[in-house]
Amino acid sequence: MSTLDLLRPQPGLRVLVTAGAAGIGAAIACAFAEAGARVHVCDVDRSALDRLATEAPGISSSVADVAIEKDVHVVFDDVLNTLGGLDVLVNNAGVAGPTGAIEGMDAGHWERTVAVNLNSQFLFARQAVPLLKASRSNPCIVAMSSVAGRLGYAYRTPYASTKWAIVGMTKSLAIELGPQGVRANAILPGTVEGARMEDVIAARASTLGVSVEAMRWEYVRKSSLRRMVTAEDVAALALYLCSPAARNVTGQAISVDGNIEYL
Repeated sequence: MSTLDLLRPQPGLRVLVTAGAAGIGAAIACAFAEAGARVHVCDVDRSALDRLATEAPGISSSVADVAIEKDVHVVFDDVLNTLGGLDVLVNNAGVAGPTGAIEGMDAGHWERTVAVNLNSQFLFARQAVPLLKASRSNPCIVAMSSVAGRLGYAYRTPYASTKWAIVGMTKSLAIELGPQGVRANAILPGTVEGARMEDVIAARASTLGVSVEAMRWEYVRKSSLRRMVTAEDVAALALYLCSPAARNVTGQAISVDGNIEYL
């Protein structure tokens, strides 16, 4: 097998992507599908799933709130019915959470951020691991963390806390599952272009009392490359981590952020 062949995920790989109907999740799902994988996604947004079905009709889907255990069971019933097993779990689902000082933060907003960003990763990993252990196709978990999972992030405490926890969970799973041949890695995107990032920028600008334009530049200039990354940049790393070339890469938290120096 050539080095170039090693960089391609195995054709027919069975992949589940959470929150896969838009943004980074959709970019990852489509990238795997284009590489010859069989892909199933779940998302809470039915209209986004309908759009994805039009753009990528080969990708199957489930409507689900990833923080609700019974919805997670439905997703895995659908996965078994459509894919017959699982080789890759991409734990991508996440919300931005509230922006504001800790003393004024609503406890319900904190709890929802933890439920979607962290608890969902547990719920999906718990269901996926028996299927991954049965796989013979370089099985792995890709967990979506954030640059906020390696740096402190003022006024975004719930988000940063969950993203640090995801890195700890990933490293622990790598140790736990390694003897069974299952790998686990985390991706830490930086400032990703798109509507969600624009909402984050606007919320932070409002909290700090500055213009949206000034806040956008604050985000860009924190990167050594002075630019945002794209969802496709993140998808490319996910493909690599699930390829034969990465068969000995596990327990890693890998940034795709242009080297963000601080938040």
